[in-house]
Amino acid sequence: MEGAPCYEATTESIRVIVQTFWLDDQSMPEEHRFAWAYRIRIENLGRETVQLLRRTWEIMDAVGRVEHVHGDGVVGEQPVLEPGQVFEYTSGTGLQTPTGFMRGLYHMIDARSHRPFDVQVPPFSLDCPYHPAIIH
Repeated sequence: MEGAPCYEATTESIRVIVQTFWLDDQSMPEEHRFAWAYRIRIENLGRETVQLLRRTWEIMDAVGRVEHVHGDGVVGEQPVLEPGQVFEYTSGTGLQTPTGFMRGLYHMIDARSHRPFDVQVPPFSLDCPYHPAIIH
């Protein structure tokens, strides 16, 4: 994942890498509409097969408004990752402010033991390239 900034976290041998992209063609700053895409790579670095069942997101804009999103799987899938496998997907979000951030959890299960566990999605910054830089 080259080019845009990357954010990374590893939980219980599951590495999550996030890369964000400003969507100029879908943003309308004069109407307080700012849009980003994010690409996520989930890598199973462990020895057990796992499945992503659900997701939880927290999306915060520059004035502190928080949106919580819960749902099954990601992009309509509940991927199974055998040891060494990778799953990648792209999604997007919008804010009413030129900056913000997202963070989340993937609620997963060990396919053999059926033990549930949560995997951290690292906090990642959403920044409009036309706005002065803000450190989150």
